[in-house]
Amino acid sequence: MKLIIAEKPSLARNICESLGSFSKKGNYFINDEYIVTWVFGHLFSLADIEYYNPNPDGRWTLKNIPCFPEKFHFQLRQGKDGSPDALIKAQFETIKTLCLRDDVDTIVNAGDSDREGEIIVRTCIEKTGVSGKRITRLWLPDQTAETVRSAVCNMKDDSDYDNLAAEGYARTYIDWLYGVNLTRYATLKTGTLLRVGRVIVPIVKAIYDRDMAIRNFVPDKYYSIASKTEVHGCPIELTSKQKFAKNELAKANEMCQKYNSCKALVKGKKRKKDTVSPGKLYSLSKLQNVLGKKYKMPMEKSLSIVQDLYEKGYVTYPRTNSEYLATAEQDKVKGIISAIAALGYDVKFKTGKTIFDDSKIESHSALIPTHKIPSKQALSQDEYTVYSTILRRFAAVFCAQDCIADKTEITIGVGDYEDFVLKGTVILQKGWTKYDDYTKKDKLLPPFEKGDTFDVNFVPCEKETTPPKHYTIETLNNYLKNPFRDEKKNSEDENDEEEYKAVFEGLELGTEATRTGIIDNALKTGYIALKKDVYTILSAGEFMIESLSRMGISMDKYRTSELGKALKKVFRGEITVDESVSIATKEIASVFASKDGTELEKTDIGFMGEAVGKCPLCSSDVVRTRFGYGCSAYREGCKFSFGFEICGAVIPLAQARKLVATGSTDLIDGFFSKRTQKSFSARLKLEEGKVVFDFT
Repeated sequence: MKLIIAEKPSLARNICESLGSFSKKGNYFINDEYIVTWVFGHLFSLADIEYYNPNPDGRWTLKNIPCFPEKFHFQLRQGKDGSPDALIKAQFETIKTLCLRDDVDTIVNAGDSDREGEIIVRTCIEKTGVSGKRITRLWLPDQTAETVRSAVCNMKDDSDYDNLAAEGYARTYIDWLYGVNLTRYATLKTGTLLRVGRVIVPIVKAIYDRDMAIRNFVPDKYYSIASKTEVHGCPIELTSKQKFAKNELAKANEMCQKYNSCKALVKGKKRKKDTVSPGKLYSLSKLQNVLGKKYKMPMEKSLSIVQDLYEKGYVTYPRTNSEYLATAEQDKVKGIISAIAALGYDVKFKTGKTIFDDSKIESHSALIPTHKIPSKQALSQDEYTVYSTILRRFAAVFCAQDCIADKTEITIGVGDYEDFVLKGTVILQKGWTKYDDYTKKDKLLPPFEKGDTFDVNFVPCEKETTPPKHYTIETLNNYLKNPFRDEKKNSEDENDEEEYKAVFEGLELGTEATRTGIIDNALKTGYIALKKDVYTILSAGEFMIESLSRMGISMDKYRTSELGKALKKVFRGEITVDESVSIATKEIASVFASKDGTELEKTDIGFMGEAVGKCPLCSSDVVRTRFGYGCSAYREGCKFSFGFEICGAVIPLAQARKLVATGSTDLIDGFFSKRTQKSFSARLKLEEGKVVFDFT
């Protein structure tokens, strides 16, 4: 007998329906050849710190962190009372009993086809204690009956996926180290629960940095020069690349006079019919970009819907970072084309590197429909929106008729000062644009010929510099996929070598499989907000990022990407799991490491509730609070307090103690005046119970 352990009950049912003739017995299905059971995602999770470093008080404390286990321990998921969840425990006992059955000679890992799915089932099998039996891997690019039957007949040993599992375990261990150690440290430091994680922090920080840049942006005026005229009934606008400062209006006028003294000359005209290529097939993030931009659909919702479509067999595995298909899938694609052609789509099979490219596939091919076509009535409105978006892009890529456009490019010179290029596109044959959006707008151009001239009328145009734009679903997704990429560069550029190189090196922040969930956690925690498709920082997010900065905890894109690269090295077998974990251990240890007195005095703000001194107004204790330092008798009406950040400069605990004890601090650098836009140094002193600057 072969025992198949699926990651979810829905997959177990699909496998049984595909293989046929099963009867249900408790928490598993059985026929003459197979037993099929399931897990509920993670049955096991890593033990908490108290397993390794017990604390009888049961409260978070600095006494048992940092914690760096020599060997990580998995335990059954806990309920709210701290004991194993009853449903989880019962299901594991079923799996254990089935694994140990004498008539079971092969155990099949049928986790989702990614590193997370690999270790979810692998861990469960290991915990049963079974030995001496063959363990194989069921790898499903989609859940149609044909694919399931084919995959069951072509399973490899699970050991062939050891590197994938190693990467999964390394990621799990590293995320645990960051999450539990720094969450506890930051929470104890601030007195507020801060969810600190390897990926969530750089995501929130990216939104924080962008919003701070917008908030602190000071617009500046400048002048450009432009000519708006009409030639042969067509409006012609020529905008110079030259810019003039706000005090250079005279220069702008002088340049306009020079331009206007010349006739505009048509120096060249290119006109050709050209084939316009459709967009590439979808990866998960590119699909989410389109759904977010066009339908304002949040990432969590779009992922949930496309996951359901996958489990129903309508689309291929969704958590993919590739926009290409494998060459080995060509026969499968021919079958899909036949299925959608029957619906009336004008499609035909095509090959080529823009569609089939094995070098740009890490684990899974692009997200496409399967040959199993749902009726519109079988889908909800949101499901239909997502499915039809995937289907229409597939139909566009394999459209039988090319999209033909008449492209015109006219070069216009104004004296020897500057050349201008006007471009226009007219669609002559719709081709794939019948199915997918065409975003370039047609531009009407006059019937110019080389040598034609016309008058220009350049005038100065007052402009104002604009702040950066808030992150949207699309722009944040693009940033996370490669945080070092030029944001102005079109993500649909045909040459995407740089993008795929970044993904395979591990530069991305999070992965296609995890990013959506992490962003959703940041939304639910109240660090960021999503309105329509625009992300903004919230006060809790500002507090977290600024608090981590004051603590010297740096978890930016550079550090997170270094860990991402280490995980990819584990996947390629270049380093071990322990070696990747040691990188994280050293980073976390540096947060807790002792510093020399001088450095500590400059940066340390102490811990929540730590004593500062006696209140100058009522002699009660002054303590570290969430926002600074304040009198403990505030409930009795004492209002003595001051922040641990004043005019942009951190007031460390040592200086706060000195201020309370002696009435004055040492000279503190780094204050910033918003009025003068300049930095300055000063002492702080007490005057009638208030903190003021001392410039003497």
